[in-house]
Amino acid sequence: MLIAAGALVAGTVTVLPAAPADAGEPTPRPLAGLAWTECATKAYPRLQCATLKVPLNHDDPAGRKITLALTRVPHTAKTFQGPLLVNPGGPGGSGLGMAGYVAASLPPKVTAEYDVIGFDPRGVGRSEPALDCKPGHFAPVRADSVPTGTTAERAAIERAQSFAEACGDKYADVLPYIDTVSTARDLDAIRQAVGAPRINYLGYSYGTYLGSVYARLYPDRVRRMALDSVVNPHGVWYEDNIAQDYAFDNRHKDFMAWVARQNAVYRLGTDPAAVEAAWYRMRDALRTAPAGGKVGPAELEDTFLPGGYYNGYWPRLASAFAAYVNDADPVPLKEAYERYGEADAAADNGYSVYTSVQCRDAGWPRDWSVWRKDNWDVHAKAPFSTWNNAWYNAPCAFWPVESLTPPEVANDQLPPVLILQATDDAATPYEGGVALHRLMRGSSLVVEEGGGNHGVTLGGNDCLDEHLAAYLATGEVPRGEGDTEVDAICAALPEPEPEPVTAAAPSTPEKSGKRAGAVRAERAGIALHGLLGHVR
Repeated sequence: MLIAAGALVAGTVTVLPAAPADAGEPTPRPLAGLAWTECATKAYPRLQCATLKVPLNHDDPAGRKITLALTRVPHTAKTFQGPLLVNPGGPGGSGLGMAGYVAASLPPKVTAEYDVIGFDPRGVGRSEPALDCKPGHFAPVRADSVPTGTTAERAAIERAQSFAEACGDKYADVLPYIDTVSTARDLDAIRQAVGAPRINYLGYSYGTYLGSVYARLYPDRVRRMALDSVVNPHGVWYEDNIAQDYAFDNRHKDFMAWVARQNAVYRLGTDPAAVEAAWYRMRDALRTAPAGGKVGPAELEDTFLPGGYYNGYWPRLASAFAAYVNDADPVPLKEAYERYGEADAAADNGYSVYTSVQCRDAGWPRDWSVWRKDNWDVHAKAPFSTWNNAWYNAPCAFWPVESLTPPEVANDQLPPVLILQATDDAATPYEGGVALHRLMRGSSLVVEEGGGNHGVTLGGNDCLDEHLAAYLATGEVPRGEGDTEVDAICAALPEPEPEPVTAAAPSTPEKSGKRAGAVRAERAGIALHGLLGHVR
């Protein structure tokens, strides 16, 4: 959800002293200069907007300033638990839409006690400057992501190198400060600007790493922290991307198996291996005849990768797959690409920030022969998106700014942290949740057993949502019995139901004949994963 200019309502609201806080929480003291204006939308009628200037270099607070864009849904209850900052991940994801969504998705009694605050991190969206290193970098039709020879590999390397050079040419003065530690220090600037002694925080995906770094820098300024779908801090960032390659290939196989179970609808066979083979034959065919003149092998991977983040996309992806294979109809495949895979200006911005943060945060191999060997080794076992992911990150081999050393995130100084993780998450595999649980003493690990979606709270799973709501309401976390590392288990949501193969857009959940509970869960899942940016 983007805040359209036409939705802004005139009027400025200066931050006012809040109601007395509970549990001895001091009353926040507003700082001069941060003012909230009404920017209501139909969905979020109480939404407010503000901007905050922060130092580009926090070690030079009197130097150049940049601007962060913020949104807020203010508390309404007499009991005030402080600000709840929310981040959708990325890096490079816009968080402006998160305030309204989280406030509307939590139980009203919980929402009423918080100022729910979303923000565009430095470099992103409506924050200034917003990075866009090379517009149109993902314009179709790109070369096959799997390099078929020396010439193809050299061309792909040069493409990645040109992106890195473009970033350096346009943003040489900014790139040294687009990193996770600087963004964590921005979080603390937001805390100061709203006059809060401590923050509450909900972070998804990369937002879990951002939260972990903030907690390491400022442990005494964390009140409550919920981390959903956890980055493995031991692998930042090269090793984590290798782990993703295996996990996304497994998740793609899960999708192929689901398609096989729905053979009555999709007519692609009942053997998952045969269905997968048909998918790769489709990929091969697109190399010489891109669907609709737009979807070659690389674009096909871009289109189906979101299905690895969220299985709610499976029915439409399967319909496009079946229409192409069974009916030689490329139109649904082209439409699926335009819906899930095609990059727009926001995606160009997000990718510019993604590379800027990840390339700066930690060391990457500078010798391309390391990338070549590692990715061919992984591709041999996990071919679905390994090379696509390699080229996505390849600018880091040529990044014009020296890499930093990632901070440690082990922490024994925090109040209980709530960690939520699906067992079959591809983007942040399960091991990351366990690793952070071990590093954060006193944390609680809640697992979605058998779940494969990335981002699991406020997406339709009542069990997980209840744990989150209870934690935000009381600060209490579940505790497992005995020596188990898992403190609570929630069952995964049921698999999605198939939809008829058609070139037309799928029916809405309300018109599909599904049970009310399934409709509500599907609507929540689609809304959440749209905000988390699980499409390129």
